[in-house]
Amino acid sequence: MLVGTLGLTFNNFSLRNIFHLKDYKPLPKGDGQKLSLQGQSSGSAYQNYSFTFTEPWLGGKKPIYFALSAYTQRSSTAYYYAPTDPNYNNLRINGVGITLGKKLNWPDNYFQLNYSLNYDHYNLDNYTGYLFSNGTSNNIKFTQELQRNSLDAPIYPTSGSNIKLTIQGTPPYSLFNNIDYKIATQEQIYHFVEYYKVKYDAQWFQRITGKLVLMSQIRFGFLGEYNSAVPASPFERFKVGGDGMMQYQFLQGSDIIGLRGYQNFTIIPVGTNYTADTNPGSTIYNKYTFELRHPVIQSQSATIFALVFAEGGNVWNSFDKFDPFNIRRSAGVGVRVFLPIFGLLGLDYGYGFDAIPGIPGANKGQFSFSISQSLSGGFQ
Repeated sequence: MLVGTLGLTFNNFSLRNIFHLKDYKPLPKGDGQKLSLQGQSSGSAYQNYSFTFTEPWLGGKKPIYFALSAYTQRSSTAYYYAPTDPNYNNLRINGVGITLGKKLNWPDNYFQLNYSLNYDHYNLDNYTGYLFSNGTSNNIKFTQELQRNSLDAPIYPTSGSNIKLTIQGTPPYSLFNNIDYKIATQEQIYHFVEYYKVKYDAQWFQRITGKLVLMSQIRFGFLGEYNSAVPASPFERFKVGGDGMMQYQFLQGSDIIGLRGYQNFTIIPVGTNYTADTNPGSTIYNKYTFELRHPVIQSQSATIFALVFAEGGNVWNSFDKFDPFNIRRSAGVGVRVFLPIFGLLGLDYGYGFDAIPGIPGANKGQFSFSISQSLSGGFQ
């Protein structure tokens, strides 16, 4: 499926002057705020529209980062099937969010603390890929993120580290909603999803010799429940394998984790019989990556560097089976190209060393294309 994207970003926007028509060039500017509008579409099969407003300096001597965002998206088989056809499916997601963040001076000035509050509304009609396929669901989540970033450069770091701890959760509805989960319907169980989520991401960069740099990375994620009687959330799960993008599906209520050398979403827990299309995601994952990077071109107009990589990762649905050393391994080569007008583009070829039971050929060598450093702000 081909997905077209159109986006507009105004980097020096001024909300204060929005009613001053004489300042429109083509929009009011001058306050250093950022306004982004983006649309994606493949016709009736998929549409996504998003809006983000960013104020990097909210306040006086101690500035606070502020962001407001909203989006709506739809995924459907309407192009192929009528709504009355048994094969028809449709997913509509609407969401809004607000973020506040600030730089910290302790333990050092590399730290930043962010708080976010988001609301997502899901409407599913015969839609596969989650633990339920029909009904509506609401996800009200609060996120706290602590990050320390001491990288010496954003595009081609040669020293420093980037470490991030994220804690996310919903209200514990099961403590006060009086639902008997033994007899409750899926619509009742998932009307307001409840969960808590912990993620840890860390990167280290070290110059080996000359311009040759080693990047080492560890990633871990866990999705838990407050109440053992409540089934785990069908959203916010981890899907591992492939390029980490999977066209537009990275927006649909899951954490998409790339693992080069394997097909998209084919890293599944041992003993399950999911396919890439039916994989609902897992509640635990971890991943390790090592890359040797060397620049080909470094200039103000373009940066190009080549790399070789080795990485591995796996998923589980319970800590009883969690084994951080039991991973699906791969290795390969790649190239990154940074152009100011396009951002960072990447192409990799990886080969997976471990077969995936029930998914023949999932590890038999894959090309992966990436846009931006990754979908998680620098981690990949």
